[in-house]
Amino acid sequence: MTLRLDEIDSDCWNALENAVKDLESGFHFLTVASVDQQGKPQARTMVLRNVDRMHRTLQIHTDMRSPKWQALGSNQDVTVLGYSNKTQLRLQGTAELHVAHSKVAANAWQRLSRRTQKTYAGAAPGSDIGTSPNEVGNPENNFGVLLIRISLLDWCWLARENNQRALLQYNVAGTLTSCKWVNP
Repeated sequence: MTLRLDEIDSDCWNALENAVKDLESGFHFLTVASVDQQGKPQARTMVLRNVDRMHRTLQIHTDMRSPKWQALGSNQDVTVLGYSNKTQLRLQGTAELHVAHSKVAANAWQRLSRRTQKTYAGAAPGSDIGTSPNEVGNPENNFGVLLIRISLLDWCWLARENNQRALLQYNVAGTLTSCKWVNP
């Protein structure tokens, strides 16, 4: 398989957009890696909720009481990893944190099912089993949105023979500024 660099850009963003609704896509559940407040690397699987191709952003939801939210408040640099159909995507970028009841979070909250909304009513992530919620009330108060602005897309097609890899860079406006083939 040989693609042109512009096809890789388009195909990757198509796959990410499709993964939002396709629960079977390998890109629906992504690994998000960051550095915690002690300087240790952390990685966790998260659900891809929305994609904005024009601005090169991925939207992911989280509980604002989680340690990752606190860590991302200090260091917004992230790497997102996905794998599907012999294609690995490593996306580097920065996370914008949108707190509960902000415009972005409120819009995202309205699109969630009631079942998913209820998951934000429990005890804080990482707390001991049997711990009661810090406050009984509106689960929306715990809901935050991560908008991850992608600056580098590292595409790698993994095959028995002829592995291929390309790097695509984007500016803050989401415009593709450079792309090149590199050794896998």
